Order: sequence, then structure tokens, then C-alpha cells
Amino acid sequence: MKFTKLKYNILQKKFNKSLLNSIETRKISQKKIVTVGIISTEDITSKIPILDIVEEALELRNLKIYSYRKFNKHNKYSYKHFSESDLNWKGAYIQQSFKSFLEQPFDLLIGYFNQPNLYAENAVLQSQATFKVGFSKVNSSLFDIEISEDIANVDQFIFELKKYLQILKKL
Repeated sequence: MKFTKLKYNILQKKFNKSLLNSIETRKISQKKIVTVGIISTEDITSKIPILDIVEEALELRNLKIYSYRKFNKHNKYSYKHFSESDLNWKGAYIQQSFKSFLEQPFDLLIGYFNQPNLYAENAVLQSQATFKVGFSKVNSSLFDIEISEDIANVDQFIFELKKYLQILKKL
């Protein structure tokens, strides 16, 4: 247990340092959105079919989603989940499928979680997506657009997202 807290504290410091560097070097793409990635938590994705809703609303196909779930040695390996055990002490992801997800240059990355979560936030930060959208209650430095909405109001969140993307001429 002590090592878990120590690892968390080390990762928190590395995350804060990386976030500061990211703010200084961040470049926002002006191209239209074709590819979309979603990072969420298992609590949310088990209750809300966010992938289907976003596909339908943005009229795009082949969206990819990963959900954070707390590590449990009894959980089966999944290509749709990541946990704190997939992160090494240096803050790099070691699960190859999730690592390739983060390296993919999505035109839009949606951080669909409304509670601060070091592991999900770190995934958003490490993503090579060119435009990032999320909830305002999480971390204002992570996202290019923040939407203040309740997590259960998916339709309203997507409506606001679509409105802003149309204003920015990304759709």
C-alpha cells in the first residue's frame, strides 16, 4: 500500500511538470475533425453509451474509446480499459495497445470524465490529439475547450460540443 501512495505522489509531480511544459508548447490544429478518441472512466462508460452517442451526433465512424478502471488483479485484460498498473514509475504507459492509442494523432480527443483523476488526466495530457475537449470541473490546463455540464446530460454536452466545433469550422 505504501508503494502505491509513493508511486501516486511521484506521478502527480511528473504530471504537474509535464502539464506546465505542455501549456507552453501546445499547438492547436485548424483542420476539420475526422478522427475522434475518447478517454473516460469505467463508472461512466458502464452507465452511458458515450461512444454510440458521439458517433451518431458527429456523424463520424471508427471512434476509439478507452476507460480508466481501478486496478484489480481479478479483472480480465481488456483492449478498452487501462489502470494505474499500466503506468510505470516514470509516468510512461507500458500497455502497448493503450500506448498506441495515445500516440495516434486524433483530430479530437474527448475527456469524458468530470472528477479529477490523475490517471485519466495523464492519459489526456500524453495523447497526441490536436484538439482536446473536456469538462470544466477537471483541469482547465488540459483542454482547448471546456464544457460545463452534468456528466449524465450527454446530449447537452454533445450539443454544446457540436456548436463550438461548428463555430470553429472544424465540422
